[in-house]
Amino acid sequence: MASTVELASSFIEGAPPGELADVVADVQALTEGEDIIPSLLPAFKRYNEAQLAAVKLPGSSQEVGFAREWSMSAVKLTFAGKVIVSGFNELEDNRYFDPESQISFEVDHTTQTASAAQSYALESDHADLIKSLLKSFGVHAREHYPNCSYGVYPIENDTVIAIVLVANRYSPNNFWNGRFRAIYQLPVSSSSSTLTGNIHVDVHYYEDGNVALNTTKPVNISIASVSAESIVSRIAAAERDYQEALNRAFVQTSEGVFKGLRRQLPITRQKVEWEKVGGYRLGQDISGGKGR
Repeated sequence: MASTVELASSFIEGAPPGELADVVADVQALTEGEDIIPSLLPAFKRYNEAQLAAVKLPGSSQEVGFAREWSMSAVKLTFAGKVIVSGFNELEDNRYFDPESQISFEVDHTTQTASAAQSYALESDHADLIKSLLKSFGVHAREHYPNCSYGVYPIENDTVIAIVLVANRYSPNNFWNGRFRAIYQLPVSSSSSTLTGNIHVDVHYYEDGNVALNTTKPVNISIASVSAESIVSRIAAAERDYQEALNRAFVQTSEGVFKGLRRQLPITRQKVEWEKVGGYRLGQDISGGKGR
């Protein structure tokens, strides 16, 4: 039988977009009297890295934008936006790095907060390509995805470049939250390569019910020219095609499956006047029967 920690960890790792705090509160309520949260740190870490948690750096600007400035003399950091937490930019001891701002930072996975920012110099034989990708991919991300964060990282001993994007849209007042994640990997050992990865879309709608959309689209694109412009252009096309396919699927589902789940008209073939529902006599008016 699974232990309490194992069960609670599964709840944490399965938290819908934007609802981690709610899940944590439920776990605490279910385990009242136990200080279980410290035992769930590995689950928080796995969740944050898998979901590409975006954290605000200490001392960062409150303004919306993407300007970054690092001054070693004044030890002053100005950073607008958030940076990604993932397995691709992990260092050690819960530290991560951001190649665009050239800093590293520590993360509290339980609270999703960053601290202890330090200067970080990216060491890669492909630093120029990474910088170009950050510039081109940043333009693409900001143009198409509100509230997004992105990153480009050298991985696998500098033989592969990881390109990641996360965009969140939360609307708890309307009982829905959503997250878009794109994760790509590009080998850089030759002049022509194949970009592989996955696009993930997760949406949770929970007004008077509980409906979840969890999709994953594998991506496999041949890149003839390993240049930032070519790579980002192919990524943009793949994301556009998938989003158009999702839109078509939504329309078909709305007009097909969902309509089939409910009776269009009651047995009388007349629409129910809901404002008068209190006056109906169940078994007579609704069924069309006559009073005896």
